[in-house]
Amino acid sequence: MESIILASASPRRQEILKMLNIPFQVIIPDVDESFDEKIDLFKVPEYLAVKKVNGCLAMLPKERIVPWVLGADTLVCYNQKLYGKPSSAQKAFEYLKELQGNQHFVISSIALYNGRSEKTVTATNVTKVKFKPMSDNEINWYIETGEWHGVAAGYRLQGLASCFIEEIQGSMSSVIGLPISNLYDMLNSQGYSILE
Repeated sequence: MESIILASASPRRQEILKMLNIPFQVIIPDVDESFDEKIDLFKVPEYLAVKKVNGCLAMLPKERIVPWVLGADTLVCYNQKLYGKPSSAQKAFEYLKELQGNQHFVISSIALYNGRSEKTVTATNVTKVKFKPMSDNEINWYIETGEWHGVAAGYRLQGLASCFIEEIQGSMSSVIGLPISNLYDMLNSQGYSILE
């Protein structure tokens, strides 16, 4: 299999590629993750995933042949508000305080650049997650675990946050950060088989 450039520092995404036995190298693009407020909230992760792919391509030497670049972005949407990675423990507390007892949407988008066609294709997965009601004491306990670092809305589904997840409708891997089924279909459609 050809190596894929992963335009992401996320250990979770790296773990998923390793699980699928897809060879990859990590190149983290320096991109501005701001976006026009006119963009539909559910389209923002796709916009950012493409931005990461383009940022990665811009970093590479022009003469380098780049077969594949994979970008991804995950955001949480609740009550017409987007939740990215919290900048502090206080912000993580605020996020979880708003999400507790409610259902929210986890939007994960992936963008794949195909060097042969020189085109980028995208896919988006939307999963519904419902938190149980949480007391301030429970939220503080979770914040103190440190799991809130570097993840959308400040929680890891695959970690201790699962104590407070009441229901999931959709893809668990999408909530973790890389929707496996969408990725598999996307790779197949571009002629990249993981069945070797």
